[in-house]
Formats: sequence, C-alpha cells, structure tokens
Amino acid sequence: MADPRESRRKTDTSFAPGNRHLTKKTLCQGLEFLCAHDPDLGGITARHGPPPLWARKPGFSTLVRIILEQQVSLASAKAAHDRLVALVSPLIPERFLELDGKTLKRVGFSRQKTDYCRSLANALLGGQLQLDTLGGLDDASVRSELMKIKGIGYWTADIYMVMALRRPDVWPSGDLALAVAVQNLKRLKSRPTPDDLNALSLGWRPWRAVAARVLWHYYLSELG
Repeated sequence: MADPRESRRKTDTSFAPGNRHLTKKTLCQGLEFLCAHDPDLGGITARHGPPPLWARKPGFSTLVRIILEQQVSLASAKAAHDRLVALVSPLIPERFLELDGKTLKRVGFSRQKTDYCRSLANALLGGQLQLDTLGGLDDASVRSELMKIKGIGYWTADIYMVMALRRPDVWPSGDLALAVAVQNLKRLKSRPTPDDLNALSLGWRPWRAVAARVLWHYYLSELG
C-alpha cells in the first residue's frame, strides 16, 4: 500500500524546491502534518499551542551568538551577546576583531570561543565564507560551508540553518534539549543519542525543523 505521506509530499506546494524558508504560514502547515502523523506531538500542541517561529536574522552576529550558546545556557549566552552588542554596534567582523582578549573575557567569551569567533570573522573578511550566498545552497552544502570554519560543528551549523535560514527539514540531532524532550515524550528508558534522534526523526520528515520547535516548546514549558 502506498505511503500516504508520499501523496501529501507530492500535492503540498510547501514541498516545492523553491520553498526552503519557514514562515508563519508554512510553520502551521508543518504543524498540521506533524500532529496528524504523531499523536505525541499533537498532544504537546494541544496543551501548549503552536511553537514560536524562533527566527533570527542571518549574518555574523547570529553566528557569534550561536557559538556563544555552545554547551552553556541560552540565558548566559544571550547576556554575553547583549554585552557584546552594547560595545560594538553594528556587530560586524571588522569591529569584532578590534576587541582584545581581555575585553572579550569581560563580555563573557572563553578563550576558545574568542578563537572561534575570530576565525569566523577572518574567514568572512577573507572570502573563505560568504554568508549571503548560503540561502541558495541545499542543506548539505550549507552545512559543509559552515563547518569549514574552526569551531563550527554539526550543532552550530544546524542551529544556524534552523533559526537564521529557517530550513524546514533540518534536524539538530546533537541538541541536548531535544534529547531530553524526546526521552520524556516517547517515554524512553535512557537519553537518546544523536543517532537515535536521527532514526526517531525520520517519521517527521520533511518538517523536522518544525518538530524541533514543538519539542523545544515542550521542553521550555514542562521540562526546563
């Protein structure tokens, strides 16, 4: 018997190749699909309503903020980013590189994250990375381009695609909050690994970035 999801993919215009950008409208379309195909996600939505779009402006400042979020709380990363923007506005690579290590440490940068963000700034100024061209690339190519930069791994690249490029089917399997949310939602005995999360997410394609937003909403509402 034919998979009904295949029929939906063929008829829903949101799956057209040019539609790579989540909007409030396509977020609702994805949410409708997910609730119809996964009762657990439907239950979250019934309790807490639709998740926020959680969109960020593409560019250097957003990537710096995501690097700051690596392995720390979102609140502490946001505070450090806010202090940085208060010092340097607009936050562009040239201005960032003018700041010395002591200043960045006072802002909240570790030595490692200072190194990562300087590598990013130098790559942008040297043309090794062009953020304004990423929107025209497929997900795998965007990830590959971003991960050429020291300090940008799978999680950072995926969060940039989910938040800044708003790709509908990127699934940040290395995200701790997603792992905790999925463990609770699916009543798993142990926390799922990134490979487990990838396998579990297959039924949510092609809206895995919407599923991630639903799960983050669940985490913040009930588990965080």
